[in-house]
Amino acid sequence: MTLFDQPPDNGTATSNAAAKAVPDAARLRACVLAAIAESAAGLTREEIEAATGLSGNTVRPRVWELVRTGLVAECGTRRTASGRAAAVIVRVKGAG
Repeated sequence: MTLFDQPPDNGTATSNAAAKAVPDAARLRACVLAAIAESAAGLTREEIEAATGLSGNTVRPRVWELVRTGLVAECGTRRTASGRAAAVIVRVKGAG
């Protein structure tokens, strides 16, 4: 089973049920991963939302799934539009 086949859950029954309610999670993960991979400087979650047109409630779990598999990682911080520091997500070289 690959990242794009597996249900995006944390192993609990509730999480598994919620994951199954997102039938296009694999497509959404691929969309988020592509946006991150296309950015030489990485993207904050807010920037991923802007680049993909996806909501934060869609982006955050997809980033978590990608981090969990080692395809992306948090690398430093950058200020958001509100001025707060946000983790920058980058593609891990040589992963996947």
